[in-house]
Amino acid sequence: MSETFKAAFLEIANFILYSLNKLDLNSIGKFTDLLVSAYKEERAVLVVGMGRSGLVARGFAMRLRHLGIHSYVLGETITPPVDKDDIVVAISGSGTTQIVVAAAEAAKKMGAVVVAITTYPDSPLGKLADIVVFVPGRTKVAVMDDYFARQILGLHEPLSPLGTLFEDTAMVVLDAVVADLMRRLGKNEHDLAKRHANIEVP
Repeated sequence: MSETFKAAFLEIANFILYSLNKLDLNSIGKFTDLLVSAYKEERAVLVVGMGRSGLVARGFAMRLRHLGIHSYVLGETITPPVDKDDIVVAISGSGTTQIVVAAAEAAKKMGAVVVAITTYPDSPLGKLADIVVFVPGRTKVAVMDDYFARQILGLHEPLSPLGTLFEDTAMVVLDAVVADLMRRLGKNEHDLAKRHANIEVP
């Protein structure tokens, strides 16, 4: 096994562990409360993200669906219209991704509740949101400044390029939210498995 692989693994894993002390557990609690109410009141949850953040969004939407929450991913053909009091979870490390910000703006006009998952609470997305879940990370838009800072400090070139740290940390944060939802909704792994796809492409 190469030393680069091990160093990268440790860089990412240690960053995620470090991030726990930087999270605002109050905002995460509000987010979880909102999802509990969505379950009880059968409100829709629309999840949006682009690129690798979009993959994180899809994974989260899948778990919400397994929990029995009416979740959808922006851009899918079966996504319904957003109604008042529905929930839009917008994921963007930079908080400036145009499609994500535009979706959040449109959702606000329809009376939806917007939750931003971002590294920059003061970004356009953060300012739009009703709840901001801060997730630490090194986003792709911060690469140049970060590169020079590392050079000045004599630090190595990052082994987690572009938005990797945000995306991986966001996935872990949202998986932990799912675990908390399971406890609060009285669900177990068997309950989730009953809603898992049983027809899969080989």
